Amino acid sequence: MKSLVAFYKYTFSYKVPAILTIIYNLLYVIFNLLSLVLFIPFLQLIFKVNDAVSLVKPNYSGGFINFFTYCKDWYNYTMNEMVKENPKDALLFVCISVVSAFFLKNVFRYGAVWHQSQLRMAVVRDLRDQLFAKAMRLPLSFYTEQRKGDLMARINSDVREIELAVIAILELVFREPFAILVSIASLIYISPQLTLISFVLLPISAFVISRIGKSLKKTAKAGQEQTSLVFSILEESISGIKVIKAFNAIPFITKRFKGVNLRLQQLNTGTFRRGDLSPILNEFLGATVMICLVWFGGIMILDDSDGMLGGAEFITFIIVFSQLLRPIQGIATAVGNLNKAEPSLDRINEILNTEEVILEQENAKDLNTLKSEISVENVSFKYKDEFVLKNIHFKLQRGKSIALVGESGSGKSTIADLLPRFYDVTEGSIFIDGINLKEFKLEDLHKNIGIVSQESILFNDTVRNNIAFGREDVTMESIIQAAKIAHAHSFIEQLENGYDTVIGERGNKLSGGQKQRLSIARAVLKDPSILILDEATSALDTESERIVQGALDELMKDRTSLIIAHRMSTIINADEILVLSKGQIIERGKHQELIALGGTYANLCGLQGIFQ
Repeated sequence: MKSLVAFYKYTFSYKVPAILTIIYNLLYVIFNLLSLVLFIPFLQLIFKVNDAVSLVKPNYSGGFINFFTYCKDWYNYTMNEMVKENPKDALLFVCISVVSAFFLKNVFRYGAVWHQSQLRMAVVRDLRDQLFAKAMRLPLSFYTEQRKGDLMARINSDVREIELAVIAILELVFREPFAILVSIASLIYISPQLTLISFVLLPISAFVISRIGKSLKKTAKAGQEQTSLVFSILEESISGIKVIKAFNAIPFITKRFKGVNLRLQQLNTGTFRRGDLSPILNEFLGATVMICLVWFGGIMILDDSDGMLGGAEFITFIIVFSQLLRPIQGIATAVGNLNKAEPSLDRINEILNTEEVILEQENAKDLNTLKSEISVENVSFKYKDEFVLKNIHFKLQRGKSIALVGESGSGKSTIADLLPRFYDVTEGSIFIDGINLKEFKLEDLHKNIGIVSQESILFNDTVRNNIAFGREDVTMESIIQAAKIAHAHSFIEQLENGYDTVIGERGNKLSGGQKQRLSIARAVLKDPSILILDEATSALDTESERIVQGALDELMKDRTSLIIAHRMSTIINADEILVLSKGQIIERGKHQELIALGGTYANLCGLQGIFQ
C-alpha cells in the first residue's frame, strides 16, 4: 500500500499532464467502445432487421443520462429512415460514422501518449536529480562502504522501473477500470444473461494476477541487485584497465564479468517470463469464456425463445466482450510493472533516506577567512568500531605550516579529512579562531580550504573550466594568472587548443606533472586561506616534482598550510613537523630538532638520504 501511495505521488507531481492524460484516456475508452457499437446498425442493415420497422423520431427531455439515450435513438432513427429510402446511403453513413469514431479514438489516444510522455520523462529527470544531489551531499564514509556501480544502477535501471510504474498507475487506477465498467455496462445493455456468464472471467483473472505478481516482485528484486553488481564490475574494470592489461588479467576479468552477466540474464529472463505469463493466461481464459458465450448465445438465437437477442446484437456482444479482455490484460501488465518497480522504489528510497551525517547547524556562522589559528584539541576518530586517531592535539597559526609524516595507515589523511568536515570527529573538537568547526556554514568552510591531493582529480572538460572549476564569475585573465603561478601556463599554451583543449576523462591526455600543476592552478584561483597538501608530489618523477614543488611554494606563500608528506625533502622548512604512528603523535618539532632526536623521523629521513 505504501508503494502505491509513493507511485501515486510521483505520478501527480505534475498535475496538469497527469490530469490531461487521464481525460484523454477516458475519451479514448469512450470512442473505442463507440467505434464498435456503431457497427450494430451496419449489422442490422446486413441482416435486414429493420426492413419493416417504423421508429418514432426521438425528443430530448434533458438530463445527462437521457442525452446518451437520445443520441442512440436519434442514430437508430436516422439509420432506419435511410434504410427505407436508400440502403446504400445508410451503409455509407455507417462507414463514415465508424471511421470518425476511430479517428477521434486515435486522436485522444495520441493526446494521452503526448502528455504521458512529458510526465514520465519529467518524473525520471526529477528522480535522477534528487539521487545525484543526494549522492553529492552524502559523506565520504558512504562511498567507502558502497559500490559506485550500485549507485549508478539505482540512478539508471531502478529509475526506469519507476518510469513504468508511473504509467502503470495512470492505467491501473484511471483507465482500465473505467474501460471495464463501460464495457460491462454495454454488455449488460446488449444481453444481461450473457454478461452474467462472462463474469466468471474476472475472479479467475484476479487470482492469476495476484499469484504471478508475488513471484515477479521477488525475481525483480534479485535482478536489480545483480544489475548493481554488473555496473560495479564494469566501472572497476574500466577504471583499472591499465592494471588489468599489465597483469594479463583480461581473461580473468572477462570470465568474472561473463559469470555475473550470465546470472543477470537468467534473473531477467525469469522476470520477463513471469511478466509475460499473466496476459497470456488472461487471453486464454478470455478465449475460453468467449467460446462458452458463443455456445450459449448461439442456443439463445436458435431457440429464439424471447426474441431479445438477434444476430446483430450477438455479434456486437462478442466484439465488445473481446475488447473487455484488453483492459483486463492491461491491469495484469500494470500490476506486474508495479510489482517490478517496488524493489526499485525501495532501493531508491534507501539512498534518498540515507542519513546525512555531516549536517549544518541552524543559524550557522559565516567564515570569511582564517584570522588567528586552527586548534585541534584531543581529537579521536573511530572508523566503524576501531579508533584510527587517538588524542591528537596541535595548533596551526595563521600563515604557518605543519607537516604530517608517518607510515601508511598512521592517520595523516584522516586528520586532513577532518578539517573540511568530510568526516566529523568522534571525540574532541577542532576550532577555527576559537569557534568550533561545526558551527560554521559548510559552504564557507569549503570556500576557505584548498586541497591538492596525490591523485589529481580533473574532469573531462577544457583546461579553462578545470582551473575555474565550480566558479562562473572568473575572468580569463585570472585563470591565466593562476596558471602562471602554478607553472602551468607554458605547457597549456603548447596544447592543441590552449586553454580550450579538452583534457579527457580524469585528464588522461596530460602527464602526471601537468595534471598536478592544473590542480595547483585550480587551488590558486580559489585563493583559500587554508591549504591542505596531501602528498601532492609523491607520485611524480624527479623533474616533475621539482617543477610542481616550485608551484606549491608559490601557492603556500602567506597561507596557512597542512602538509602530508611522503618525501621528507619537501617539508624541511615546515614550521612544525608531527610524526604519527598508529593514530597517535609520537614526535613533534622542527626538522633539525627531530633529526637531533634520532627517533622515527630521523630514521625516515635516513632512508631517503637526508641526514641533516
